[in-house]
Amino acid sequence: MADEEHIRRCMLYEFQLGRKASEAAKNICSALGQDAVSARKCQRWFEKFREGNFSLDDKSGRGHVSNFDQEALQALLVQNPQITQQELATTLNCSQKTISNQLRALGKVQKFGKWVPHELTDNNRNQRVTICSSLLSRQNRLPFLEQIVTRDEEWVLYVNLKRRPQWLDKNEAPQPTPKPDLHAKKVMLCVWWNFKGILHYELLPSNQTITSAVYSAQLERLAQALREKEPVLINRKGVILHHDNARPHTARITAEKLRQLEWEVLPQPAYSPDIAPSDYHLFCSLQNFLLGKKFNNEECLKNALTKFFASKSQEFYNRGIKMLPERWAQVVENNSNYIVD
Repeated sequence: MADEEHIRRCMLYEFQLGRKASEAAKNICSALGQDAVSARKCQRWFEKFREGNFSLDDKSGRGHVSNFDQEALQALLVQNPQITQQELATTLNCSQKTISNQLRALGKVQKFGKWVPHELTDNNRNQRVTICSSLLSRQNRLPFLEQIVTRDEEWVLYVNLKRRPQWLDKNEAPQPTPKPDLHAKKVMLCVWWNFKGILHYELLPSNQTITSAVYSAQLERLAQALREKEPVLINRKGVILHHDNARPHTARITAEKLRQLEWEVLPQPAYSPDIAPSDYHLFCSLQNFLLGKKFNNEECLKNALTKFFASKSQEFYNRGIKMLPERWAQVVENNSNYIVD
């Protein structure tokens, strides 16, 4: 019987001729004896050869690649965490299986990042840090959170589908769930609230959009609600209005209306829903409430919204506003990156 080293040389020779492992095993057994080498063993050695390991020393182990530059692999991962295994294999001049083995050895796994609202520019980042730092400093000097009236808007669907799991036999196929209609009937909710609760909300008529004139009229109705619900705030402490930088909110007509009302506007960085209380707090709870619900008309939908707002305790609203300093600090500490909840 031929010695092991000779058999390995024969396998390497067959590999270099471009033959398959099964064909190589058959040829070697034909030349050196019926039991010289098994097809399985030949496959294992061919796998090593494909990975660039041509050592005939069995101590190198199953699938091990000597002289692999692991530091180069780690550097490429740091440079681009989204690089594919095929791209790594091409760059490092080895097989994809080698890359897979090395990644496993490093304890690397693939994870999807969460969606964020916007790709922030340097200017966006600077603005987020500057404004959040300023607001934190102001809050530490003279707390003002209880003066904030925050405003936002959200589309509310008349039909809110919820995909539910089904109890089935092991081999039984589940009933399909239709996707929501891309042009589903919906209405725009505009809502204003503070640390005590909802101050005012409106459902925008379907044929209307938010313009500076519409928004100014909304602010007048909000002012009337504040006179009834928060007279101390509107008469003595002073309203600090928090809204985003949409054009109707910053237009000349709106600015004039705010001057008449003598309300301050709280600075809000562009593209920053992660530090807007409605986005990170109120609307998340509202969407959970709406899941699975269907409304036949606007009156039914409005009744449901009223019921939802009333069901939330003052502590719920207080928590949403009082989280602001913590989130401002997170933006500063995380170098302006989005807060991913």
